[in-house]
Amino acid sequence: MTPFGEAVRKLRARKGVSQKEMAAALNVTPAYLSALEHGKRGTPTFDLLQRIAGYFNIIWDEAEELFLLARFSDPRVVIDTSGLAPEYTALVNRLAGRIRGLDAATIRELSQVLENAGKSG
Repeated sequence: MTPFGEAVRKLRARKGVSQKEMAAALNVTPAYLSALEHGKRGTPTFDLLQRIAGYFNIIWDEAEELFLLARFSDPRVVIDTSGLAPEYTALVNRLAGRIRGLDAATIRELSQVLENAGKSG
């Protein structure tokens, strides 16, 4: 499951609706909605994101958070390291090869390192 899928599932639970009901309201198939929640589909379109936010009648801040989660929820990531130093390419390839074996604590640690990297300078 992706962060976006988890958020949508929580919103559905909060509203008390099934995937089938939500899919019908959004004019998508239940199979597509399920695949989206489980990370078997790429990032939803902006139009669909807006329809989801409207369906749940969420405030702007919550909608913005949902949109951000969608951006970080594409299960198939491509990282272009062309033009960067060799160690950048080595790092992303090592991560790609080992991502499935990392535990939750390591993922949190790496996420914190990345979060802090954007704040330094």
